[in-house]
Amino acid sequence: MIAVQGIAVSPGIAMGKALVLHSEDMSVPRMNISEDQIPREIARFEDGLTKTRADLLGIRRKISQELGREHSDIFNAHLLILEDRTLIEDVIARIKEDRVNTEYAFSSVIQKYFQAFSRIDDEYLKERVADIKDIGRRILQNLMGHSKDVLSDLKEQVVIVSHDLSPSDTATMNREQVIGFATDIGGPTSHTAIMARSLEIPAVVGIEGISKDVATGDYLILDGTHGVVVVNPDRETIERYRLEERKYVELNRELTKLKDLKAETLDHHPVELSANIEFPDEIPSVIAHGAEGIGLYRTEYFYLNRSDLPTEEEQYQAYKKVAEQMSEQPVVVRTLDLGGDKFLSSIELPYEMNPFLGWRAIRFCLARVDIFKNQLRAILRASSHGKLKIMYPMISNLEELLNANQILEEARQELRKEGIPFDENLEVGAMIEIPSAALISHILAKEVDFFSIGTNDLIQYALAVDRVNEKIAYLYDPSHPAILQLIKMVIDNGHANNIWVGTCGEMCGDPVLAILLVGMGIDEMSTSPLVLPKVKKAIRSITLRQAREISEEAMKFSTGGNIKKFVAERLREIMPELIEHL
Repeated sequence: MIAVQGIAVSPGIAMGKALVLHSEDMSVPRMNISEDQIPREIARFEDGLTKTRADLLGIRRKISQELGREHSDIFNAHLLILEDRTLIEDVIARIKEDRVNTEYAFSSVIQKYFQAFSRIDDEYLKERVADIKDIGRRILQNLMGHSKDVLSDLKEQVVIVSHDLSPSDTATMNREQVIGFATDIGGPTSHTAIMARSLEIPAVVGIEGISKDVATGDYLILDGTHGVVVVNPDRETIERYRLEERKYVELNRELTKLKDLKAETLDHHPVELSANIEFPDEIPSVIAHGAEGIGLYRTEYFYLNRSDLPTEEEQYQAYKKVAEQMSEQPVVVRTLDLGGDKFLSSIELPYEMNPFLGWRAIRFCLARVDIFKNQLRAILRASSHGKLKIMYPMISNLEELLNANQILEEARQELRKEGIPFDENLEVGAMIEIPSAALISHILAKEVDFFSIGTNDLIQYALAVDRVNEKIAYLYDPSHPAILQLIKMVIDNGHANNIWVGTCGEMCGDPVLAILLVGMGIDEMSTSPLVLPKVKKAIRSITLRQAREISEEAMKFSTGGNIKKFVAERLREIMPELIEHL
């Protein structure tokens, strides 16, 4: 028996046989062809691209229906690679000039892409290698007639062990038979982690070498709560974890009973618990998990993977649908946040060395007022059908906020002249996700009705940590004293100016950190619908006074590790069953 430690990214316990996925490159034979066979090989290549595109669209549709657009949009990068004219022309040129079969020509070209991207000293672009490998493997499978997906035909329950899991792997697997994930690489915000949490499958990532040390058929215990994987455990260990598993199942059964109860402390202090969504089809999940509204409605999907820009009417109908479905519950609509890792297909955007620090979000919108105002008009029109609010992303200075508000006022005036109704009292807010915005939040607060702290990016920018780079995942620390000081500053400055303050990052999905936020005075928290019951349970297990005392004491510590340890220990005294299993 051996036990290995990794990064816990999706809670729960899985026990069963291992299925090790090895990602060796496919063996591609070289075959010389005659000149008259060239048109046939080019046609085979085009057929392979068409088949692969159909596969991906089917997978994306399936994921969108089952998990929401947030996860299905992972495949946008894959689809764009399929349409890359340089790649396509390189393959056709190789077939013509070298007179080789399609599979060999494609394999040679795609290997060149792997090597080029791997040499680039930029973490974001290096990560695109995984997308290229995934789509390259699928194209080769279709060209060679090896398109069967191992994970779709599982006959028994297994714990998947792999170097990493591609979007295609997780999208096509038989979810009734996959009970856990363990990977060599990855961090809390990696694709595997996000998918595991969405599917509510226990997962541990960042266990270096586990795909080589474990063999298919080994019996595993995977503890996604504490980040431990036990290989071939003894009977005593199995019985201990079976008891833990029963406790975890019972806890989740109790959490489902909280759906219709308020998120309030024991002394009746309310905290609004909302959900993040990216697609209207996610609303049933929002309602099912007891959210009190939508605290972050991402709108980028309207613009991605299409050859034209969405019309005002198209957007209006989508926002209207969400407003009507949520009835009187609030919906915070974030305006277009393109750039970073989300790119328009219909507009030629310049190459940027640091896209997360570049021409994105509100910067893009203020430069393309036509696109921005089109969206603002659609949101305003939909506001007459529910309780919508507008929020600007990535505000870094006062001028950006004033300019955005001026364009919004122009949109209002246009609608008034046209006799089109909208909510004249619609609230307008700013996302605080850049340190400069936090530091001048006392100034920004005078121009908006609310703040929403985007903790994911605030942590990334304040700590200079790429949040999807597993090599420095240990530095991505939500409980870092600097982060807590920035958050407290924003909350205090918002309240001093009589506006409410929320947060919409992964931080508020962790009950330990959520209680810290409550103690700091946060008014609203928005996160994935799936984790809302756990956060609600934590809030309902403590008094506001206790939360404030814990928060004030925590802020005296000098390191994030000590802060989280202190808060977890205090909460373990107050709510032992919940904290033990999170």
